[in-house]
Amino acid sequence: MGEASYLIVVGAGPAGLIAAGTAARYGIPTLLLEKMDRPGRKLRITGKGRCNLTNQTDVRDFISHFGKNGAFLYQSFSRFFVSDLVQFLEGLGIKIVVERGGRIFPAELDAVQVTERVSGWTIKQGVQLETHRAVKEILVHGGRAAGVALQDGTQIPAKAVIVASGGASYTGTGSSGDGYRMAERAGHTIIPIRPALVPLKTAGRTAADLQGLTLKNVRASVIVDGKKTASEFGEMLFTHFGLSGPIILTLSGRVVDALRNGSRVQITIDLKPALDEQKLDNRLLREINAHHKQQFSTMLKELLPASLIPVCVEQNVIPAEKICAEITAKERHRLLVWLKDFRFEVVGSLPLEAAIITAGGVALNEIDPRSMQSKLVAGLYFAGEVLDVNADTGGYNLQAAFSTGWMAGMAIVQQFKTDQEKR
Repeated sequence: MGEASYLIVVGAGPAGLIAAGTAARYGIPTLLLEKMDRPGRKLRITGKGRCNLTNQTDVRDFISHFGKNGAFLYQSFSRFFVSDLVQFLEGLGIKIVVERGGRIFPAELDAVQVTERVSGWTIKQGVQLETHRAVKEILVHGGRAAGVALQDGTQIPAKAVIVASGGASYTGTGSSGDGYRMAERAGHTIIPIRPALVPLKTAGRTAADLQGLTLKNVRASVIVDGKKTASEFGEMLFTHFGLSGPIILTLSGRVVDALRNGSRVQITIDLKPALDEQKLDNRLLREINAHHKQQFSTMLKELLPASLIPVCVEQNVIPAEKICAEITAKERHRLLVWLKDFRFEVVGSLPLEAAIITAGGVALNEIDPRSMQSKLVAGLYFAGEVLDVNADTGGYNLQAAFSTGWMAGMAIVQQFKTDQEKR
């Protein structure tokens, strides 16, 4: 193995790659262990292969996308944030472009090429990368991290260890929850893990009948035990099992948590969010008058996608062939309510392995946000998705991985200097 490593980084995802590279850049002997055949397996498919790197928004808004645990990231973001990441990536020849919603993507390269550039930079800093090396546990002696034990029984000593092994979603990429088990063995509390940014399963046949239909510019809201708790505006998709698409994924974390608590959860879709009830009623009156000699189903073509018309007809109990001039005020009101409140009963979500990210993880009150070091075990650090921080879609989670990884790497640099001065 050559020179003994001062630092071992577990996991070669975005957090592990930048942590290892940052430490090695300042001369720290660093060993990066990855259990898969190559680094960045999950990074290679992020953003549907396009790699949504981060988001161009201010830090306050950025952190709001992480919910109640977002404040933990203030320290990391104050040291390494969007402009720092963009500068780093541009230094690797990755030009960036800002798209809708402030989302930042590589302008020309895809996720695979971005991963190759980042991992190439890490190696160039002097990091020793070893693949097919699965870590079983962190070695702890006298309250300090002393190295790692591999699945094959090999023990590798080190002065410091960074766990950046990801979450437990997309298990085929290597994110199978190893880091949670390592942290727990080392004495850390694990907040129960659960799927986040995950499609939802709904009752009945309606979603399946609409399979493949994408709705744009609609508003979806979460109803928990009869009370609206959250809503998002944008695009969604119907699937054979239920609901998906950007706004559904964003809302899914709240849905999963509510279901775990035994609550009744519904998703309501406002198909005409730009119109209040009075304006929508006026619109319906205009359409009815304009189509007064035509059938109800013909008029609906002005209001809905074709595949949604049979569902509308069935749920509103208005015959498709009914002449518009014969539609009653009661029927018109029923249609208005349905257009503003197209409702689905949520019965679950896809499993954790199908989620984009994992909610839960290493408890944040046991981690120093100024360094990512454990408060329980000296010399043990955590970065990336293994921590109990997760956000909605838009590049936020990847930025958090890079920022916490960089923070941990720099904390190791400072500790290394201190150790050198003591000699």
